[in-house]
Parts: sequence; C-alpha cells; structure tokens
Amino acid sequence: MRLSRHVRSNIKLYDINEDDIRKTIEVPDIIEKEGVKTIAIRKFEGKYSGYPLKVVYEKIEEELVVITTYPLKKKLWR
Repeated sequence: MRLSRHVRSNIKLYDINEDDIRKTIEVPDIIEKEGVKTIAIRKFEGKYSGYPLKVVYEKIEEELVVITTYPLKKKLWR
C-alpha cells in the first residue's frame, strides 16, 4: 500500500491511524466504484469525532495507491 503526499498530510491533519486506512480498505462498511477509483467508508467507534473514515484508492498493477482519506463529515451517509 502506497500513500500519496496528500494522504500523509491528511494523516497528520486529522490524526488518522494507518491501520485504520488498511481496515477501511479490507473490511469497509460501504464500498463504491468511481471509474478506476474505489471509495471505501468505515465507521470506527470512538474515533474521528464519530464520523466514518473515507478512503479513496486505486489499484495500479499489483499495488494499492491511496489517493485521499479523511473523516466523512456528512450528517447522512449510507
């Protein structure tokens, strides 16, 4: 799994744990495809102010490249 520079910034900004990014990709609550990108969303109890974590990634050859991640601050999420 490779993290973009943007993801590394968001990890610091939102205090996101890299293991939570992995867990969101491996066992998401919701998963959607948007072209070649995959959007995974997972809620972690007691973390990220109660908001679910959103991870956008794509598979390039045999490598997962995480494009962005952040707490999804929408009131309603599926």
